Amino acid sequence: MTTDFHPNHADITEEKWGRIDSVISRYKGVPGSVIGALRECQDVVGYLPVELMDYISTGLNLSRSEVFGVASFYALFSLEPKGRNLVKVCMGTACYVKGIKEVISRIENHFQVKQGSTSSDRRYSLEPVRCLGACGLAPVMVVNTDTFGDVKADKVVQILDKYE
Repeated sequence: MTTDFHPNHADITEEKWGRIDSVISRYKGVPGSVIGALRECQDVVGYLPVELMDYISTGLNLSRSEVFGVASFYALFSLEPKGRNLVKVCMGTACYVKGIKEVISRIENHFQVKQGSTSSDRRYSLEPVRCLGACGLAPVMVVNTDTFGDVKADKVVQILDKYE
């Protein structure tokens, strides 16, 4: 779908718009292609801002509601910018009993990020999860692909400071 007009968006450069146009042209007219197109466009930008979803719906000749419905239904998609580092904190029973609430509180206060959101500098996204499957290591935190067990509130800032 190459076009001379791309919506203005601070997170999407002309180079990214070119990649997005390529994705849309590959999926245009393909039945059931909205999930694939959204996934690839999210890979380009990092999330799905409203302007991008509007652009995708126009390019695929789909209604806005269909594109927004798919994007908001599946947990795979993010409608908000994500941080460079994804911090998952386990809220399972073992982690809760062993102090994950204090760990989360320390992260929120020190890095100015709330659960389920991203810090203003986009350094961290803080996501509470039901279980990380490492109950024997409780309390557990995963940063990107690194797992940390027996995390203490007084050590969590030191752990996270290693991530830019």
